[in-house]
Amino acid sequence: MHREYHKWFSPRLNRDMELLVFGHAGARVLVFPTRRGRFFDFEDFGLVDALSDKLDNGNLQLFCVDSVDAESLYSRWIPPHERVSRHLQYEQYILEEVLPFTRQKNPQPFMISFGCSFGAYHAVNIALRHPQWFGKVVALSGRYDLSKPVDCFRGLFDTYYDETIYFNTPTHFLPNLHDECTLALLRRMHFLIAIGQDDPFIDNNRELSSSLGEKQIPHDLYVWEGRAHKAEYWQQMVKVYL
Repeated sequence: MHREYHKWFSPRLNRDMELLVFGHAGARVLVFPTRRGRFFDFEDFGLVDALSDKLDNGNLQLFCVDSVDAESLYSRWIPPHERVSRHLQYEQYILEEVLPFTRQKNPQPFMISFGCSFGAYHAVNIALRHPQWFGKVVALSGRYDLSKPVDCFRGLFDTYYDETIYFNTPTHFLPNLHDECTLALLRRMHFLIAIGQDDPFIDNNRELSSSLGEKQIPHDLYVWEGRAHKAEYWQQMVKVYL
C-alpha cells in the first residue's frame, strides 16, 4: 500500500503540522482524528487496514490530518472565545493548506469529509460551512453540539456563547440556514451518519438528521447496537460506509 508522510510549517497556525497519505488514486478523503487525536491514529486504530482493498484498487486516497484540539476546543486554560478563535485558525489551515495539497497530489475532484468521534464533528462542521469543497460526509459516533453537557461529557465553552460558537454548532445554525445558494451546494452532497444505540450523543445525531431532512439535504442515519464507540466498530463501519 502506498504511504507518504508530510510535514510543513503552517502560517495559519504558526506551528509545524503533520499528515499521512494512504493510497495512490481515487476519491480524496479528508480524515480528521478523534478528540485531541493525532494524524497517525487512523492507521493505529486499524482503519487503514480495513480499507486496504479500496486503497490498493485506487478507489480511495486518504489524507489523515493532525488536530489542534488541545489548543482550541479542548483547551480549558484559555477563555472560550480564544478556543473558538484557534479552531477557526485550524479551519483555515485545512481550507487553505491541506485541501490545495490534496488537489496537487490527486486531481480527482470528489472529496469526502470523514471522522470518528470528535473527528465526526470536524467532518460535518467544515462540510456544512464550506460545501463547495465536498461531495460526501461520513461521520461516525459524532457530537454536533459542543455547547451543552451530555451524560459525563462537559460543555466545551463553560456556559459562554456567542455568534461564532453558533456558526460552529451544526445543530444550531443548520435549522436557520435559508440561503438558497448554500442549500443548493449542500443538496448535491450526501451525509452518512452512524451512531450506537447506547451512545450518549444519539439524540444529537437524530437532531442533526432531522435538520438535514428538513433542509432536503440527502442523508442517511444508521443506528448500531450498543455504544459502538470503539475502533473495532469503526473498522466495520468504514468498510460499509466509506
